[in-house]
This record gives sequence, structure tokens and C-alpha cells, in this order.
Amino acid sequence: MMTAMPPKPPRPDAPGTRIALLVSHGQPSEPQVGEDEIAALAAAVSEHAPGWDIRGATLAAPGALEAALVGTPKAAPLYPMFIADGWFTQSALPKRLDGAPVRQMNPFGMDPGLPAFAADWLRREIAAAGWRPENTALFIAGHGSGRSPRPAAVTRDFADALTALLPLREIRCGFVEEAPSLEDMAAGLGDKAICLPFFAAKRGHVLDDVPEALDAVGFTGLRLDPIGCHPGIPALIARRLTEEPAEVST
Repeated sequence: MMTAMPPKPPRPDAPGTRIALLVSHGQPSEPQVGEDEIAALAAAVSEHAPGWDIRGATLAAPGALEAALVGTPKAAPLYPMFIADGWFTQSALPKRLDGAPVRQMNPFGMDPGLPAFAADWLRREIAAAGWRPENTALFIAGHGSGRSPRPAAVTRDFADALTALLPLREIRCGFVEEAPSLEDMAAGLGDKAICLPFFAAKRGHVLDDVPEALDAVGFTGLRLDPIGCHPGIPALIARRLTEEPAEVST
């Protein structure tokens, strides 16, 4: 088992620097893996946000979030790299924030710019394959939950928004932890089909459950990386973080 490294102290910021935080769940079994991932994402977002100090932390690494909060000004935006507004963003994260004067935003999966981003991505993939949208099916592989309706509801809301933006043959949603299952929804889509994992990171279910389900039903369409791993996502996050005025460090 990998041991988490002690959180790095926040670097001193020049007067006028604006601060924002990215927070993800991380990996409790290997905390440093998640810390490295969110740090890399924060660095990538920073490239699209000049004048901003973009910090990253996970809930899994002890003390990481608390260290990242040091020196944050009032109403600094906090962007949760989660798909849904479930227990982690509604309970676990606020508890860890312990009244810190940050402005918690909608999670990544509910980012209002995400459906349009996905529609543009899918158009490019469909064109590259030589297909037409109206002849193409989309399978959205989601997490779901046996305890909360929110993960599945957010996935379906995303699918509905895509339907309004992109005239596909059909869009199906299947889930790891609830019905309808991945296998049931991925079956019978034909060759002109795309699987889009509706996850923020490429680990866990994306590496095992999703490909295993696709293989089990003989899925022969395109298999995309999870939407959170697309190289255009840092720019999308930067736009969301910087689009509203925020107080600055002094």
C-alpha cells in the first residue's frame, strides 16, 4: 500500500492573485496517486487561467484539503471533480470544509458547459469514423448507486441535454451499481455505436466493470476515455472558475 506524502504548504501568492480549488475523491488505498492526478489537472487548468493560483486536493489524502485551503480568500471558487451532487459533495466535502469561506460550485458532471462540450467531441468522433449522427447510437456508462438516486439522475440529465444538441439514432444509459445494467444497455447497438464513460477519472469501474460489460455483450463500437480525461476538459474548468468575479488574496 502506498503511503500518502505530507501535504505541501501552499506557495506564497503575489498580491492580486486569484485562488481556486479543485477537489476530488482520490484513492483511499493509494492517496498519493489521487493527489498526483488532481495536481496534474490543476496545473493543466492553470495554463488556461493566467493570474490564478489553481490548487488541487483530494478527500482521501489526510490533511491535503486543509493545506490547500490555507490563505484562500473569501468566496474563492471550489470546483468538485465529482459527477453528481450526492453524499460526497453534499455531506462529506462540506464537513471537511468546516465553514471555510469558499464558494462550492456544481460538480463536474453538472457543469452547464459539459453537454455542449460532449456534443462537439462526439461530432468529431462520428465524422472521423465516417458515420452520420442520425445513424449512430450512444451508450453512456454511468456509476449509479444503490443508495441514492442522484448519480443516475445526473447521468440521465446529461443524456437529455445531449439529445437536444445532437440528433443521434438513440442514447442509452447503463449503470454499474443499479438497473438498468451496463450489459443490458450496451447490448444490440450494432457497429455504429459509441461508449462514453460518464466518469471523472480513469480508474476503478472504468478499467474493469465497463470494458468487461462491453466485452460480455460483444460491443463492437468506439470506446472513448471517460469524459473527465478528455484533453479539452482543463480549458472548460478554467472557463467555469474564472467566469465570475472573485475576491483576491492580499
